[in-house]
Amino acid sequence: MATVHLRIGDLVWGKLGRYPPWPGKVVSPPKDLKKPRGKKCHFVKFFGTEDHAWIKVEQLKPYHAHKEEMIKINKGKRFQQAVDAVEDFLKKAKGKEQNPEGKGDSKGKKTPNKPLKILEEDDEDLSALKDPSEKPVKDDPHFHHFLLSQSEKPASSMEPISKRLKIIEEDTGSTSIQAADSTAINGSITPTDKRIGFLGLGLMGSGIVSNLLKMGHLVTVWNRTAEKCDLFIQEGARLGRTPAEVASTCDITFSCVSDPKAARDLVLGPSGVLQGIRPGKCYVEMSTVDPETITELSQVITLRGGRFLEAPVAGSQQLSNDGMLVIVAAGDRTVYEDCSSCFQAMGKTSFFLGEAGNAARMMLILNMVQGSFMATIAEGLTLAQATGQSQQTFLDILCQGQMASTFVDQKCQNILQGNFKPDYYLKHIQKDLRLAISMGDMANHPTPMAAAANEVYKRAKALDQSDNDISAVYRAYIH
Repeated sequence: MATVHLRIGDLVWGKLGRYPPWPGKVVSPPKDLKKPRGKKCHFVKFFGTEDHAWIKVEQLKPYHAHKEEMIKINKGKRFQQAVDAVEDFLKKAKGKEQNPEGKGDSKGKKTPNKPLKILEEDDEDLSALKDPSEKPVKDDPHFHHFLLSQSEKPASSMEPISKRLKIIEEDTGSTSIQAADSTAINGSITPTDKRIGFLGLGLMGSGIVSNLLKMGHLVTVWNRTAEKCDLFIQEGARLGRTPAEVASTCDITFSCVSDPKAARDLVLGPSGVLQGIRPGKCYVEMSTVDPETITELSQVITLRGGRFLEAPVAGSQQLSNDGMLVIVAAGDRTVYEDCSSCFQAMGKTSFFLGEAGNAARMMLILNMVQGSFMATIAEGLTLAQATGQSQQTFLDILCQGQMASTFVDQKCQNILQGNFKPDYYLKHIQKDLRLAISMGDMANHPTPMAAAANEVYKRAKALDQSDNDISAVYRAYIH
């Protein structure tokens, strides 16, 4: 971007690193905040976020001159919200010009200065300006992240930056711990002083551990393939040599592995978790498994004096990385409460469903629906092609109707682009369908849709799609 000459109050587009330009206003920095040395920059307040940053002059453009250009290249809902905020600001400014005496204003009350954390271009928190078109407004996990510290706010404050707990009692008897505001993220979490262990650094576990560390938790990690631990050791995690060692040295140990067999082996196998369990130690099973496996693990842990909680997660690798998973928990309620800061770090909300086994049942039902839905979408795309219809037009129409969602848009776009990089493994959704069907059999409840979808996923696995994304079920229809 070309260098521009700006003054306090000018509207601008500000850009940090590889992240997209965002509308803001040049403002005066707090008196005690010094300008970075050696940098010609302005202090910018971004619209729609209340975030602030020092921006180099070459990374700034005048707002009005480049508005049309920026709107063409940025289509996200969060971006549009920010542009709308600029327009509202301009309308209010015009109104003040027409009403110079300030009638109807707030009687001259000044808004207290907010404590700031300033974002630098080489700061890892550049994710705060990640392209918001990747997710809808309510699921955007980044835009309030880190820039504006609320550590000095009173507990009663409901500013969007905060991710304070809100307990919701429902008629079903379930309890939810979630952000007080749906756009809030985990920038103001106070980490527990308990020692955290984490076993399993796959697609989901890796993002979870990264967010636990970012939020200040003391974490010890173990993975069957030890090399996966290296990155987290560099980020401040400790290395556990065996699951038993992790369980014995940590207060709360989480595990997130692929299937019921892996979950059992981790607890009951050589140097397994059970050997490290002592009275008072907590074990949290985050894997998506069947209720019978949960019952077995709960029993063996509690017989050793340990405390057990199941807490499988709904989401994907991207949501895990973003700290926006949904946690469904059941078992020991006190463990659930002890895990509150951890759940805030890894997810946007969590639900407590009562006795152990209920979370496994709920998660299998959720994944059964998701897997069946994905198979149906893939079937629709291939039928469109087979009948001479444009697949892109099919998607465009679908995303304008009642079924529109980020999930549908992203998965279909990936299919059309031939991109099946795993965000949630196809083999895992097929496993979940199989377990859900079995659960239906035990309850004498029919699951014909899930059974049909399961056969399609089995065919996709036979076509060597197991380690691709669930959207690769599309390939089962074209071979």
